[in-house]
Formats: sequence, structure tokens, C-alpha cells
Amino acid sequence: MKYPALLFLLPILFSSCYKKEIKKEKTTENPFYDKAFAYRETKKPDGAFLYFNKAKDFFIQQNDSLGAGKCLVNMAIISADRGDYFGGQELSLNAIAYFNEKDQKQHVYIQSNYNNLGITSDNLKEYKQAITFYEKSKKYTVGNLGLLVVQNNIANAYKRLKNYPKALAIYKDILAKNISQTEYARTLTNLVYTEWLQNEQFNAAPPLLKALKIREQENDIKGLNYSYFALADYYTKKKPDSALYFAERMYQTAKEINNPGDQLQALQKLIKLSAPANSIRYFDRYQNLEDSLQTIRNAAKNQFALIRYESEKTKADNLKLQKENTEKKYELATREFLLLAGFITFISAAIIGAFWYRKRQENMKAEAQKAITESRLKTSKKVHDVVANGLYRVMTEIENELNLNKELILDKIENLYEKSRDISYEKPVSPDKPFNEIISALLSSFATENTKILIAGNDAELWLKVNEQSRYELEHVIQELMVNMQKHSKASNVALRFENINEQINIYYTDNGLGMPEDALLGNGLRNTGNRIEQIKGAITFDTKVQKGLKIQISFPVS
Repeated sequence: MKYPALLFLLPILFSSCYKKEIKKEKTTENPFYDKAFAYRETKKPDGAFLYFNKAKDFFIQQNDSLGAGKCLVNMAIISADRGDYFGGQELSLNAIAYFNEKDQKQHVYIQSNYNNLGITSDNLKEYKQAITFYEKSKKYTVGNLGLLVVQNNIANAYKRLKNYPKALAIYKDILAKNISQTEYARTLTNLVYTEWLQNEQFNAAPPLLKALKIREQENDIKGLNYSYFALADYYTKKKPDSALYFAERMYQTAKEINNPGDQLQALQKLIKLSAPANSIRYFDRYQNLEDSLQTIRNAAKNQFALIRYESEKTKADNLKLQKENTEKKYELATREFLLLAGFITFISAAIIGAFWYRKRQENMKAEAQKAITESRLKTSKKVHDVVANGLYRVMTEIENELNLNKELILDKIENLYEKSRDISYEKPVSPDKPFNEIISALLSSFATENTKILIAGNDAELWLKVNEQSRYELEHVIQELMVNMQKHSKASNVALRFENINEQINIYYTDNGLGMPEDALLGNGLRNTGNRIEQIKGAITFDTKVQKGLKIQISFPVS
């Protein structure tokens, strides 16, 4: 079976394709959007395309995704109507991302967009792709009329793929429904024409003429053109005169509705069916019209491409300018920040410096006060240990000596005088006598008729490894204990035992005096004793729980 190759050039009108323009529906106030519709309604597609493009950019700036999507769909439909199928297809593909398929209110726009993709694919002879887009359009179609149109489009695409059984099944399914006379005539023409394409022996004239009559009654001018086309095709071989008649009717109708595509289709048939003289005349018209139409389409393509180019160029220039302004603002902000940071740093440093200086002055004053206090305490301790206890010791000897040696007493007093003059010196003077003899003499000086002093373990070897500082401190500790015993304990027996266990000197003091209450407050003497023991890394323990008397243990490392 053969049929004219130009069949595939049929415009969308003849194939019953359906384009639903996006109706004006405001979301964000957009003056370009209003102007675009004004141009579209006055049949000025170039102006409409320009302002839809501006409106789209405005919507994008306002984060109005739906508005931008509707503008793109309108631009895509305008491009397809003007023969720029590639441009229309590109715009519709870009529009997909701007719609939310989960929002049912947007389905009408999504359906129109996919339908336009089907139409552009159809015109580019990508029929399988067209069917895919039509099926997606069908998914979002609302209403029986829209659904019937999309089904017709799908069937027509199958017809062009020569999958006649599939196309016929869809046409028959449509005819079985309750449809209007216009839709019935459209579908009946498609069905019969497809059956004839499948089988050239099929008698298509009666149903085709029936559909033509219905369209005449319904005044369906666009539908009439397709009926004239189908009848001219059918009668070309069977009745050329009839074919010529319907071709002439098609040409006149196409001129009335100003459809250049339909005029070209009619002229092609007239060239083939007319006498040679008329055929040449029709050929000249065809050539002039085709050149004119191609020029118009190319101009439209170029115009639309230029509009989009200028828009993108403007956006690029704006972005570049924004970038430069941002960089300048960033540089200015950086300078201001650095100046502010420097000023804040300077002020902070000044404040911190002032606080530090003030704190340092306070610390220095506190340290000076502490040094004075410590010096006074040391002086007080030395006065107590050296002068007070020394005098008390001399007084005890004078009180208990029967045969008083005046010269010896004067020597001791003179020694106390010399010590009092050197009382601020830190370094102890090295004694001339062995330390064990000094300790023995110190303890013996406190022995009286009523108080016996017992000493054990005070050997010279015991003190060999003990340094001078420890000896000096220990001498005054023992002297302080003996003075306190003499003043307060009323003891008759006092015993001191010395030992070295694992390089640790232990001194055990015991008396049978009155003892010391557990809650007794320590006087300056005993406080000084504790401080001295701490200075030589030692410890002193007072056992006040004995029934009578007092026990004291002193321990410190040899070195």
C-alpha cells in the first residue's frame, strides 16, 4: 500500500492535535505577564513571546516557580505555532522543573506542557517520543473533551508509525463513547482514513462524506479542511475529478482561515491533479508560499532566539555587575572590619593593660605586705626563740644554781645580746661544740631539784648526716618544749630518747606533768615549733590522751 509521502507534513490541525494555551491566572503581581497576554490576545506572537520571557525572569526573581513555568509553556506553544519546533521542545522541557506534579491545581499546566512536547515531537517526526509525551499528558488531563483529544493525538501518532491496528483500536474506543457531533466527525474521519491506509480496497467514501456533512452542519471550518484532504487522497486514483474538486475546496478554505500549512498541502494535490497549464500556475503559488512561509518561520526562529539570547546576555551582565558590586562591598566591608577589629583590639589591649597594671600594683603591694608580715613573724620567732627562751633559760640557771658563777652568767647574757643584734640574719652560725653536747647542755640547763631530765640515744654519730639548718631548727624546737615544760607542766620527770631509723630521726618526749587538754590553743611558741618542723620536712605529734603527763613525737628526714 502506498500513499502520498507528503501525508507526514500534515499540520497539527489536520491530525486533530490539541493545544491548550495557558490561561491568565495571576499569582504574583507581574506587569510583564499582563502585557504578554495583551499581545497574545491581539494575535501578536512576537510581542507576547518577548514579554512572557521578561515575565518569566521576574517570576524567578520573586521565587514564583509556578508563574515561571506558565510563562515557559506559553513561550513553547508560541514557538511551536510559528514552526520553531526545536525551540518549542526545549522551552517545554525546561518548564517541567518548575511544576509540582503533586499539586492537582497545576495539572492543567503540566498537561498542556506535555501535550506541546507531543506536538513538537510529532512535527519533528519523532512519533514514538510523541506517544510517550501524549501518554504523560493523558495522565494529567482533566475532563472528557481534553481526554478525547489526547487519545486522538496518540492514535494519529500510531497511524504515522503505520501501526494501524493500534490506531484503529483507539479510534473505535472513542466512537463507542458518548461524544459530541464535532468529535464524532473528527474521530470517524480518522478511523475511516486509517482503515483505507491499511487496505486501499476499503470503501471509505460513504463514512468520509457522512463526516463531511456533519462538519458542514456544525460549521466546523477547520474540521472541513481535514475532510477535504482525506477525500482528495481517497479519490486521487479512483476519481481524479472528484479528488481535484476536494483539493480546490481545501485550498479555498485554507485561504479563508489563513492557514499557510493547509494551503501548501492543497497546492501539492492541485499540482498533481490539475491540467498542465493550471499545474504550472499552482506550482508557482506553492513555491512562493513555501518560500514566504519558510522566511516567516526562520524569522520567527531568529527572533525568538535573539530574544532569549538578549535575555540571557542581560542576566549574565547583571550577574557580572552583581559580582563586581559584591566584591567591592566585600572589600569595603573587609576594610571596615579590619579597622573596627584594630580599634577593638587597641581598646581591649588598653583595658587589659590597665587591669594588668592595676592588678600588678595590687600584687606587688600584697607581696610587699606579705614580705613585711613574714619578716615580722620571723623576727618575732627569733626574738621568742633566741632572746625570750634564752633569758628564761638563764633565769632558770640563776634560780637553781647554789654557787652562782657571776662571770659565766655575764658571758651568757652577753651571748644573748650578740644574738639579738644579729637576729635578722637567716644563716645559722656554726657552733664550736658537737651538736650532741649542745643538746645535752640545753636539756641539762632545765634540770632542777624538783625536775629530773633523762636523755637517751643522743650520740655524736646520730647527728653526723643532719645539716646545719635542721640542727638549728631542732635546737630551738627542743628549747621551746623545755620552756613550756618548765612553765606549765610541773613535771618531776622528763625523758627524751633519740634514734635513727632508716635515715629518719625520731625524738620521743615524755613527762609526768599536768599534760595538755585536747582543745588547748597553741601559743606562739608551739606555733613556731610546728613551723620549724615543717621547714625541715618533718612532723610533730602531741599525744594528749594519756592519763597523766604528755607524750610528743618528732620525726624528720636526715637529709
